[in-house]
This record gives sequence, C-alpha cells and structure tokens, in this order.
Amino acid sequence: MVQDRFSIRKMWMFALSFIMVLTLFQVLAVNTPKAHAAVASKTIVGYWHNFDNGSGFIKLRDVSSKFDVINVSFAEPTSGVSNGTIGFTPYNYTESEFKSDVAYLQSQGKKVIISIGGANGQVQLPTTTARDNFVNSVRAIIEKYGFDGLDVDFEGHSLYLNSGDSDFKNPTTPVIVNLISALRTLNNYFGTDTFYLTMAPETFFVQLGYSFYGGSCISCDSRAGSYLPVIYATRDILDWLQVQNYNSGPITGLDNQYHTMGNADFHVAMADMLLTGFPVAKNSNHMFPALRPDQVLLGLPANTNAGGGFTSVAEVQKALDALIKGKQLSSYTTRGSTTGYPDFRGVMTWSINWDKFNNFEFSNNHRAYLDALTPPVPDTQPPTVPTNLALLSKTSTTVNLSWTSSTDNVAVTGYTISYGSQMLNVTGTSATITGLIPDTNYVFTVKAKDAAGNQSAASSQLTVKTDVVSTDQTAPSAPGSVQILSSTSTSVTLSWTPSTDNVGVSGYTITYGANIAQTQGTTVTISGLTANTSYQFIVTAQDAAGNISAGSSVSVTTGPAGPVGWSANVSYKVNDEVTYGGKTYICRQPHTSLTGWEPPNVPALWLLK
Repeated sequence: MVQDRFSIRKMWMFALSFIMVLTLFQVLAVNTPKAHAAVASKTIVGYWHNFDNGSGFIKLRDVSSKFDVINVSFAEPTSGVSNGTIGFTPYNYTESEFKSDVAYLQSQGKKVIISIGGANGQVQLPTTTARDNFVNSVRAIIEKYGFDGLDVDFEGHSLYLNSGDSDFKNPTTPVIVNLISALRTLNNYFGTDTFYLTMAPETFFVQLGYSFYGGSCISCDSRAGSYLPVIYATRDILDWLQVQNYNSGPITGLDNQYHTMGNADFHVAMADMLLTGFPVAKNSNHMFPALRPDQVLLGLPANTNAGGGFTSVAEVQKALDALIKGKQLSSYTTRGSTTGYPDFRGVMTWSINWDKFNNFEFSNNHRAYLDALTPPVPDTQPPTVPTNLALLSKTSTTVNLSWTSSTDNVAVTGYTISYGSQMLNVTGTSATITGLIPDTNYVFTVKAKDAAGNQSAASSQLTVKTDVVSTDQTAPSAPGSVQILSSTSTSVTLSWTPSTDNVGVSGYTITYGANIAQTQGTTVTISGLTANTSYQFIVTAQDAAGNISAGSSVSVTTGPAGPVGWSANVSYKVNDEVTYGGKTYICRQPHTSLTGWEPPNVPALWLLK
C-alpha cells in the first residue's frame, strides 16, 4: 500500500522499469527449463490509516458504515527488518480511546483487523528467533486492542526465494518457512472459528508466478511469485486473498497475453488466475490450485491519489459482472467458469481515508452493487452426475440400488431414481424400489438435485431383471457361531457357520447400526469404524426367493486409536502421537510439519516415547 503522493510517482517509475524487465524475462524464459465464514456474503474491506498522508484523518468510529472489515494499517517492525518484533501505537488516539472505538465498530457487526507491513514496513523472518518474536509481539498486539485477526501486507523485500527453492508446495527459504509457521501458530492460538487471516500481496508476488518463479528462474527477481508458497500452505485457514490490482506492471494472464491495470480486463484476468489455478513458472508439474470464490476479493485504489491503476466504478462493476454473473468481456473469457462465481467475496480498497476524500465514491457505489446481489445471484449450477449405480440385491418384486454421492456448489438435497414412467425421490445414496413385476427387465437411472431445483444429468443406465415368482416360502436357518476373528481400532473381521436352505443360500447381510454390508461367503471385514466404540453385528441369510433368516449377533468394542505415521504439511497439537522410522514420538508444541522437520531432527517439537 502506498502512503503518500510521492510514493505514487515512485511506483510509476517502478512500473516502467518492470515492463522492461518483464520483456527480458520472457526472452530468458524460452531457455529456462506455476475458512471460516466472512462477515457478509459480499464483503467490502477498507484500509484505515494509522497516520496522516494528506488524505485526512478519520476516527475509527466515524468510518463509513458501507465497510464490513476495517484493516488498521499498519503495525511495523520495531527493531529492524529481520528481528521479527512488531509494534503498534495508535495515531492521534489515547490507548483507551482506540480500544473503545475498536469495540464500537465490533458492536456494529464490523471486523477490525490489524494489518502488518505496508510499503514502509518490510518484515523478514530469516531465523526461528525472528519467527518467535513475530508470533509473540503480534499476539500481544491483537490481545491488547481486541483485533479480530491479522492481515499480511508484506511488500518490498519482505519475501523472496533462495536459488533452487523451486517447489512452492515444499519451500525451503527460511523467510517463507518461518512466516508459514508463524501464521499457523497464531491461528492455532486464537482459534480458526474466531480468528481472521487475510493477505494483500502485490501482483508481482502472486500472478507473476505464472511466468516466473523466483527460486527457479534465471536472472529474474527472486521475489517473483514468492507469496505462492505462503498462500498454498495456509489455504485451509486463509479467509480471503485481496491481491493489490494496482501499482502493477503488465501481467501475463492465462490467455498468455499481457493485461494492463486500470480496466475490467485486468481485474478479471488477475482474479481468474486465482479462481482457476495455474502452473507456476508454466511448469505443469507445479500446479497452483484454485482458491474458493469466497476466498477472493478485488484489490482497488479508492481514487487516483491512492495508487496507480485507479479503475472507474463502471469498469469495476463490469469486472464484477463477469466474475459473479458470468457476463463475459469481449477481451477475456474466464477459464475456470464461464457462468460466473456467485460466491465471489467482494472488493477491497486502499483506502478508507482516500474514499472519504473522494466523497465516498468507492464505498457508496460498490456497496449498492453488492447489496443488489442479495438475495444472491440465483444458483444455476447443477450437481455432478451420480456414478457407480449398482445392484445390491433383488427379488421378484423389489430391487435394491446404490450409487456414489454427487457434489454441488452449495449442497445436494436428494436424488431421483427413474425407471420407465416411474420416479422415486430419496435423500440418501441407496434405495429400495418395490411393487415391481416379476421376471421383467427394468432400466434404472439416477439424477441428483440441489436446493435451487437444479438437476444433474442422468447417471449411466443399469438394467435389472426381477426374479421369477417363487413358491418357496421357507427361510434359511440362522447363521451359526458368529464370532470375531480379529479387530483393530477401525475394522472388525467376522465369521460364521453357513446357513442351510431347502433350495440354497444366496448370500448374507450384516447390519450394524444404520449400516449394512453384504457377502456371499461366511467371512467379512467391516472397515471405517470408530475407535473405542461398541458395535453389535447382526448376520442374516437370504435365499433366491427373498426369504430372510432369523439373525445371529455378536458384539465387540473397537480398540483405541494408535499413532499414525508422521507426514509433512500436517497441523499437530500437543500430545499427538506419530510413528517415524519404527519409533513413536509425542508432540511437544503445536506446529505445522514441514519437510526437514522429521521427529528425529526437531527434538524441540517431538519427544521420543
């Protein structure tokens, strides 16, 4: 974020230099081997100045009501760039007045977040000591003033990639690794359900990673794409990403064309990269996965004073129409979805102060636009097609079917089974169809539906012929000697002596709670059970005529859950147990594991049991 008019001129000079460097990068690249519910369904985030740079000072309690989230900017290093200690002192406030205003905004349903960094507040965490200083000082600031979360606005040379650090999924550069660890530690401390984590990187650190990645390219800036490993490693706890679509040089989009800031084309192309995903450094083996639509906002300057690349209200809303409603631009077609992203989060601006200076043009107009989407844009996306339609069992008049569940952008509410001119609606992924005609072929298909009434295409057809009517009314004998052959914390293996029948036993059904399993043999392994849980298994036999025997039962309690093998990129808590190298370790302090942090290597994190 720029903090004065002079910074704008510097950024334009940077943009010109950036274009020249980017052209050089393209030439070199030829020979060079890519949470938590928000406060509103459509959100406006604004940065509030903890300083006066000519835009005018505003008390927090006087911030426009059009903003949902207020990012207090900025908390900055107190002891040099690489010490990690962060400080914050309210500008033009007493401490008690500032706390009172934070609480006032929160009483109005707003979220107040502390933003760290900015153009003048570079932060580097090159050591674990710096990481710990960062965690402790940021935690103290949040607790002292009652902030709702943390916004990471690292700019300048805060983040970079060491040469050879080419895999964004497994970073090795200390400033990256330590930041990831710090953010996850803070999130674990405050709790995901109440703590907001957001980020506001520049395009240089995110979308430029499609063309160049700082740890793997030759002669390019080591900072290119350096936010990508941080975003990837925290995507499960990241509430939203608000890339600064301003003060930027031209950026190559997924259409492999340059896009220049200040118009709808630029904003759609930049957002589409996040919503579709992209190969980092155009390497198909390093795919940066798409973020959820509710994790993405457009970052915009409030007026021409606030930053280069100011975009008019009409152009911003043209971009939002393309992203939310699917009204495609003539210059760019979104790759991830051509029908729009109804759950797209909203907009962010630098800044609240410049917005007031500009007579609230940004907040008034974009609040009205977003509010007009409530109720949200109608859901027109159908669920996925049900798969694996299969026959579980049949008689002369009944057929028992199952299938794999569908997915939907909101939720699947049920399924419709069609056969001939008949239909049956169910909510689960299995159904018993009754009243059928004996010795008759039926063709079954299944469609999924959602709450908006959208229906999927039909599944593959399944043809079933009902059994011939039988005069056999003799049920098989009950299975004998049901016993437990073996059990673990999550599985049980059963056996029994076979039943007898006047014609012949066709199979066995094992019922446990609301679940069933079927087999034609006299042993079965039931998996997916819960540790330390009592189960009763009832075994019945059936014959070809559909006669079912009396049940025989056995009960068992599954064993306790044992330790699982250690893995990288897993969040561990105190007293978690893992195995590694044939030994068991106990977690000493909460952390997210990284490659190189195997239990034998980090005794501060793991205790050998």
